[in-house]
Amino acid sequence: MEPPGAADVRRCDVLVVGGGPVGLVLGALLARSGVDVAVLERRRAPSTHSRAIGLHPPALAVLEDLGVVGAALAEGVRVGRGVARSGGRHLGELGFERAWPRTPFVLTLPQHRTEALLAARLADLAPGALHRGQEVVDVHERGGAVHVSAVDHLAGRVATPGAAPGAAPAPPVVRTWRARVVVGADGARSRVRALAGVGVDARPYPDTYLMGDVADTTADGSDAAIHLEPAGVVESFPLPGGVRRWVVHTGRVPAEPRAGVLAALVAERTGEVLDPASSSMVSAFTVRRRLARRLVAGRCVLIGDAAHEISPIGGQGMTLGWLDAQALAPLLVRFLRGGAAGAADLRAAPGFRRFERARTRAARSAARRAGLNTVLGRPLTGAGGAGRAVLVRVLVRVLLGPPLRHRTARAFTMRWAGGGAVGGAPLAGAAPDP
Repeated sequence: MEPPGAADVRRCDVLVVGGGPVGLVLGALLARSGVDVAVLERRRAPSTHSRAIGLHPPALAVLEDLGVVGAALAEGVRVGRGVARSGGRHLGELGFERAWPRTPFVLTLPQHRTEALLAARLADLAPGALHRGQEVVDVHERGGAVHVSAVDHLAGRVATPGAAPGAAPAPPVVRTWRARVVVGADGARSRVRALAGVGVDARPYPDTYLMGDVADTTADGSDAAIHLEPAGVVESFPLPGGVRRWVVHTGRVPAEPRAGVLAALVAERTGEVLDPASSSMVSAFTVRRRLARRLVAGRCVLIGDAAHEISPIGGQGMTLGWLDAQALAPLLVRFLRGGAAGAADLRAAPGFRRFERARTRAARSAARRAGLNTVLGRPLTGAGGAGRAVLVRVLVRVLLGPPLRHRTARAFTMRWAGGGAVGGAPLAGAAPDP
């Protein structure tokens, strides 16, 4: 689509497509550095779903950098220990003190609350930078810039003034943006990635899960619990407000997403009794891995799930995307202010090839860990099931016992990914609860 006229084109230095947690973090980081940034989000209103809940220590360091970690800590639950069980027996436990002395916990916070904190911070730094209801339909480079066309769903679906009752709504309004750089943070089905012609290497997993949030009736308190059972793994994590997130492996065929089904599976495998009437969310999902073959294409860059979709088992995807944003922001600032701003391809500018290599390595590393978590959680039935169950229990005991316990803790909390300092004083308000 060609722009209708120069007067109709909105301009900015960096256009971020995707106003989820990753796009909001990048937008805030750039705005703080004085970059003229705009963030386009397809959803017309903020989400109310809990979705991703785990904020690992590297993610907390990003929030600290943006000045919102205090608000997150005030709302979230600090999970300082994970407990593994099987058949009612205690297999071991994992603490995070050695891995992250400053923040020895994973913070759980529903994604919609995380997004609200980030959106508020972006609004403080760059009022009006977030544009909701904008669905990108075209991306092309011309004249040393990237032109983006987006349907404005908030402006285009209203009846024409003076039209007769029942008349068809006006045609959708298409906005045109002109940016020096476009960043695709628009999720696993990234429109920016597709329009930039970037392919993906995809690998589906034969695993399905049922996930739900219900009132916490367990005795686990602020502990995470993993039940390695013959019929498949059951995981649970505390959430604010006396709620607990449950994730249950359901084999190769998705289970019906109903709270009663979730409660029945949890009771059958663990003996825990859930109250289906207290459910605030339940959904079924499958697992796959998709890695973009390039992260930098011309003046377009991919981050977050647009660059790498990994298994959500382990909950590392959102933190991985935030670390993408943290690594990319200073490169964009340098590019916009430096002598390489005329380069047609960002790969010719300093640091972008290194960024692509480093973030691709990090994504592959995260994907391997998430894949291992997925395999360990599969049902242990069928031929040789009893023997495999014994092997899994032995493996878990080894991983959670000395001398591997602290290495396992570092892997689980993304110590391998970096981000944030280790040692020194705890974050303000971040000391473990007594």
